[in-house]
Amino acid sequence: MYAASQPAVQSFQPSDSATGASIPGPHLVATYKPGREIYAEGDAVEKCYQVTTGAVRIYRLLSDGRRQVVSFHLAGEMFGFEAGARHRFFAEAITETRLAVFGRRPMQEYSRELLALALAGLARAQEHLLVIGRQCAVERIAAFLLDISYRQGDVRQLKLPMSRQDIADYLGLTIETVSRVMTRLKERGLIGLRDARTVDITKPDALRSLCS
Repeated sequence: MYAASQPAVQSFQPSDSATGASIPGPHLVATYKPGREIYAEGDAVEKCYQVTTGAVRIYRLLSDGRRQVVSFHLAGEMFGFEAGARHRFFAEAITETRLAVFGRRPMQEYSRELLALALAGLARAQEHLLVIGRQCAVERIAAFLLDISYRQGDVRQLKLPMSRQDIADYLGLTIETVSRVMTRLKERGLIGLRDARTVDITKPDALRSLCS
């Protein structure tokens, strides 16, 4: 699962509709199968990436073997920025994922655009710390669903690319707790569950009030 892959690569020129806030310049698109590694902890920081389709999880393996997911990246979002010369986390495709791949040196020409994207990622990370640090399990799940809804375009029907184990590792919960909370929210009429990966937000204001 953690072995490095050789993705399929082709030339690509993205449109704004395909990638969101894309950055001009020559680059490639790489396609990764579900579960394939994009980069590993300790790899040199030579590229950054923008998700065109699919989803990516960023995680670290703890000394006791547990996994801590630190972020998810969805279509249009960029990742791979690091302060140092080496990656401190693993990046892995969740579903079949297409990435626009940018070389680090050409990207330095677009420092303003990169700063805006990096600050957006920082804001998401700070909000995530607040969720983990202060909220109970119900509040964490509610905040997570609202965040995914916002990032998918304020939709009421969520297509979750990540598994419940991914969500548990992201929110600092067990998979049993995630499943139990999802069922509780369904019983209260706040969400509907079509299947494990499809969630209907039926009462967004009530869901929002749980994590206000």
